[in-house]
Amino acid sequence: MQATPAPLRQRLRAYVALMRMDRPIGTLLLLWPTYWGLWLAARGTPSLDHFLIFTVGTWLMRSAGCVINDYFDRDFDRQVARTCQRPLATGLITSRAALRLFVILCLLAAALLPFLNWLTIWLAAGAVLITVTYPLFKRFTHLPQAYLGIAFSFGIPMAFAATLGQVPALAWWLMLANACWVVAYDTAYAMADRPDDLKAGIKSTAILFGRFDRHAVAGLQAVMLMTFFGIGVEQGMHWPYWIALAGATVLAAYEQSLLGGDRDQAFRAFLHNNWIGLLLFWGIVAGLAPCGVPILPTAL
Repeated sequence: MQATPAPLRQRLRAYVALMRMDRPIGTLLLLWPTYWGLWLAARGTPSLDHFLIFTVGTWLMRSAGCVINDYFDRDFDRQVARTCQRPLATGLITSRAALRLFVILCLLAAALLPFLNWLTIWLAAGAVLITVTYPLFKRFTHLPQAYLGIAFSFGIPMAFAATLGQVPALAWWLMLANACWVVAYDTAYAMADRPDDLKAGIKSTAILFGRFDRHAVAGLQAVMLMTFFGIGVEQGMHWPYWIALAGATVLAAYEQSLLGGDRDQAFRAFLHNNWIGLLLFWGIVAGLAPCGVPILPTAL
């Protein structure tokens, strides 16, 4: 077989990097709350078609979000050490090509919508609007993380809408918990970039909170965990849920120790949140199941 020309391989790697396919942490952090919503809405037995639609749709929209974020931030990214080698910042991919890719990813995600009800479709339209406008918020407010919290929580009401045809109070409480979690871990992310962001004029909660950043992250984590506690009581969760919630509390405390270190430690704290999301997902799945035995998605 003839080898692929080096320039083409380089461009393919650039598109992979632009969509963050080589760094799936963002997709995972978006998937966990969506799965929380699916399992809670279906009381532990989500349909296989909904599971697949939301998994594929989350991956596509996360990729689209990364593309449009890098498109708007390409000038800022050149000034930040962690992002200066991104494909748009280096010119390896053109702005026009990035916009084409964004449209293609959105169209692929839209192809999944006919399999869902109208309420879910309207919520999806709102999710796209938030995805497109999120990168602009860091230009005029120190709270882009709060807006990201909404963006990364939209899978929750969509999961309830697709499953139940409505969005009950439980979905909004879960969305609140997740939004607090997102602001907490994205503040840790911003703490790693704070010196560069200050030079580039980028606003963030890490800059807003200043020397109280760890306290703010701890407070947000506490609200998230207390909300999960209330959800567990209200839903009558079995014992695995409470073990998972206790484990998530320990992991959050460990992240506080990381935030006391340097920039690399702050970034480690951000990455560490994947384990909190996974643990809480396991707790919901097992906590809803009879005798704590997880149940796989079921076909219609």
